[in-house]
Amino acid sequence: MKLRPLLAFAVAGLAAALSAQTPATPAPDLTKNPALTRAPLNPALPTLFIAGDSTAARGRGERQQGWAEPFAQYFDLAKINVANRARGGRSSRTFITEGVWDQLLADLKPGDFVLIQFGHNDASPVNEDASVPPAARRARGSIPGLGDETQAVDNIITKKPEVVYTFGWYLRKMIAETRAKGATPIVLSLTIRNLWKDGKLEPTSRHSQWSAETAAATGTAFFDLSTAVAAQFETLGAEKTAALYPQDHTHFNAPGADLHAATVVAGLKTLPGNPLATFVK
Repeated sequence: MKLRPLLAFAVAGLAAALSAQTPATPAPDLTKNPALTRAPLNPALPTLFIAGDSTAARGRGERQQGWAEPFAQYFDLAKINVANRARGGRSSRTFITEGVWDQLLADLKPGDFVLIQFGHNDASPVNEDASVPPAARRARGSIPGLGDETQAVDNIITKKPEVVYTFGWYLRKMIAETRAKGATPIVLSLTIRNLWKDGKLEPTSRHSQWSAETAAATGTAFFDLSTAVAAQFETLGAEKTAALYPQDHTHFNAPGADLHAATVVAGLKTLPGNPLATFVK
């Protein structure tokens, strides 16, 4: 199967989204979603893992879908496993502290690949104030930046002491531990938010810039998904782009997920050495 032209597909998906008559539903609380049942991996094949948040994770129907769900259809699954381990509501910090990263590492083997994409939830509070109602509390943020600063907290969610590190520290940990298993890390910038000013999408998150800088500093392959998707959305315009974000400015629907997935695949083909070339349909 050849990759579909990205903009043409986006417009086709957009038409379907505009014609749908599905009633609006309340936004799910993605900070409390349970662990997904993991499909068995063929041990004879390499595996392409995705580590990320709700913008990549399995969604809750047509109104919200992560890009890593349609992503698998672009690969020859007789040659490679595609394992979406993204979890809604997670930051680089909580993906590690909740044990999701260790679960991924347990399955990782030499010759595998890991796509790493975090940042949306890293801007949350490091530790929520006690005045915030329990249902609204978030203690998932990382310390801004790339340094080695730390902050000791008594985590208001887990009720346990915790040392919190910078966003860059958590990314470097994932990159180093991926390489230690003989696998290849690839860092992605964030998905784009549907936020406009003067006819242009607002600049990408500083976490996207920190992701790029961490990748460069560690000699890790990097694809700037934010910029690639923003260029397509600015061609579509604000009104048509809004149809891909029926729930909020961060989470897109199924057509939006496929546009992002196709863009990731196209971006992977531009990486030095095109390491996944033999696996793409």
